[in-house]
Amino acid sequence: MNLLTITSEAVRALQANRLRTLLTMLGMIIGVAAVVLMLSIGQGAQTKINDAIASMGSNLLIVTPGATSAGGLRFGSGSIKTLTMQDAQAIAELSTVTASAPVVSGTAQLNYGANNWSTFLSGVTPDYFSISNWQIQAGEIFTESDLRAGARVTVLGAVSAKNLFGDEDPVGETIRIADRPFTVVGLLAAKGQALDGRDQDDRVLVPLTTAQRQILGNQFPGVVNFMLVQAASADSMEAAQQDITDLLRQRHRLFDGVENDFTVSNLTALASVASSAAKIMSWMLGAIASISLLVGGIGIMNIMLVSVTERTREIGIRMAIGANRRMILTQFLLEAMMICILGALIGILLGMGGAWLVSEIAGIQIVITLGMIILAVSFASIIGIFFGIYPARKASSLKPVEALHHE
Repeated sequence: MNLLTITSEAVRALQANRLRTLLTMLGMIIGVAAVVLMLSIGQGAQTKINDAIASMGSNLLIVTPGATSAGGLRFGSGSIKTLTMQDAQAIAELSTVTASAPVVSGTAQLNYGANNWSTFLSGVTPDYFSISNWQIQAGEIFTESDLRAGARVTVLGAVSAKNLFGDEDPVGETIRIADRPFTVVGLLAAKGQALDGRDQDDRVLVPLTTAQRQILGNQFPGVVNFMLVQAASADSMEAAQQDITDLLRQRHRLFDGVENDFTVSNLTALASVASSAAKIMSWMLGAIASISLLVGGIGIMNIMLVSVTERTREIGIRMAIGANRRMILTQFLLEAMMICILGALIGILLGMGGAWLVSEIAGIQIVITLGMIILAVSFASIIGIFFGIYPARKASSLKPVEALHHE
């Protein structure tokens, strides 16, 4: 008896008890659907975080002002203004640093015709765009000459532009920021949400000097809120962090034993931690869902044992007319694997449908990959072999004479 004949016998046996086969398959269908759904959600979360990391720029460090104390109370980071544009210029000259971009920030009311919009405003230098990996969709960024002159020019984020101009091209138009006219010279390409959930596209960018002198006001000329620094390479991140710390301590005249009045944070490392956490979450969701696969496998083993008992006389007859133990073992293993693989295929379709439904209803990003599908089918096959081998061995170990006399 060849494999094709054994396979046809297995198919015939499953078709003879369609309801039982369907109920046996149900555990596998639910298990695989749950695995695909959970992995797609977890993978979607990881992809979203990876996209947010990529949008931030590469090899990033952020320098923020330090804490201060008053009356025995310690205030948080940024409670004292300690960073200046001169600090940023000095940092940019370090050998381990590619560029440095000081930033002042606040909120501003934008007006264009009858439309108005309150948004996040940043005063930046031209280097900020390359460090933060901002792409220009239309127009251009402002220049160093605009920075030196304190020019009233601006670059709009996609959301801010949409709320002011709708579908019109904003480049070349004049808007009012804090009741002052500004010419829109550029439109940023959309980035989406940052890691903290903030919409990166809801913003307006102006030259740093313009923001300080004309919009935000500054009682300490030259002071900035924070600085973005791009290290020369991924390998030089730690060295750059140490060089910046040493330089700022020297510039701020901090003696040994005095705490830093600034903080240098590795944004790339923090983002990598978030990515790793998302990856772990994805696999944890998959592992939890896999428990239902194991339950389905146990159900398959139980039903197959019942099937062996019911078909004992059939097994005895087949052995009497020439079937050997290996043929019986192969047939029952094939039946278990067919149930698992067919259940896995149906489960994959249900899981993909469920993932799409979750995405549409909850707005959650989902990602379904070929590797995910291959993993589900492979795991289902392994479960079929693992939980089907005991009933198959039991069937193949029956003695023909005793099997023929079984009632």
